[in-house]
Amino acid sequence: MLDILSITSVIFVVIGAGYLSVRFGVFSSAEMGTLGKFVVNLALPALIFRAVSSRPIAELANGGYLGSVLIGSLAVFVFGYLWSRRVAGETSQASTFRAMGMSCANSGFVGYPVLLMALPEVASAALAMNMIVDNLVMIPLVLAMAERAHGAGRGRARLAAQIAWRLVRNPIVISLALGVSVSVSGIRLPMVIERPVDILASASAALSLAVIGGTLASLPLRSLNASILSVVVGKLLLHPLAVGLALAVLSAIGFGVGDVQLSAAAIIMASTPVMAIYPILAQRFGEEQNAALAMFVMTLLSFFTISATLAITLP
Repeated sequence: MLDILSITSVIFVVIGAGYLSVRFGVFSSAEMGTLGKFVVNLALPALIFRAVSSRPIAELANGGYLGSVLIGSLAVFVFGYLWSRRVAGETSQASTFRAMGMSCANSGFVGYPVLLMALPEVASAALAMNMIVDNLVMIPLVLAMAERAHGAGRGRARLAAQIAWRLVRNPIVISLALGVSVSVSGIRLPMVIERPVDILASASAALSLAVIGGTLASLPLRSLNASILSVVVGKLLLHPLAVGLALAVLSAIGFGVGDVQLSAAAIIMASTPVMAIYPILAQRFGEEQNAALAMFVMTLLSFFTISATLAITLP
């Protein structure tokens, strides 16, 4: 158990350092936002590019892993949407972001640093495959449903074009595509490209955690309500359970991951808080306040849930 706490404590000490640095004025909220842009637009794409390009494509096409993460995430998304819409009586727009909060994990900013210490052999591969699911399925799904609820009068073709344009400009999607191209071609990158990518990628883990803490320090918080608590419970408990169940079902029918460490990594990734862009995406649709508070609460509580998940899943 001490080994588990030594992993999660390191993660949350760095998050705490980011939080305190904003609270005590070492960095302003705007400066922390700039660091966040650096991570999202340079460091994290470099990390994903390195993870994808340095591995055979067959290693990243693990149907058991991709299927389990996709099925588990979609199942929780659908449950969260229906619960919010039909039980809590929320609007379709609000329900979309409640569902996103339950089903979209913070793979890059929290999950990868955790795996880097707990399961370093599979950390990069797990990150790459989670990013494939998140950026090619989950985020487009959220955008499509939110845009549809926000502007029901717009045609489907125009809506699809807007979402596609956002995706092709996304640095993470671009880095995924470039990484896959290099992996498939078998090209050996020259040192003048490989070394800068390594330097940027190495900056991702520490900076991303500090940015999470700094972001939490500057969030405008409201009182907790049942709707926010349901998002927190859905993300920290239902999402890892759903991914674990999907792993078990796919394994039983012959589509297992084939690697006990990768199976553990999938559940650990799902046990992390919601992705950091959650309040940012929600802001455009007027849902940023509840999204920000949900992210704050689940980040605090995830110290316990991630620790418990590590204790249960680590081989």
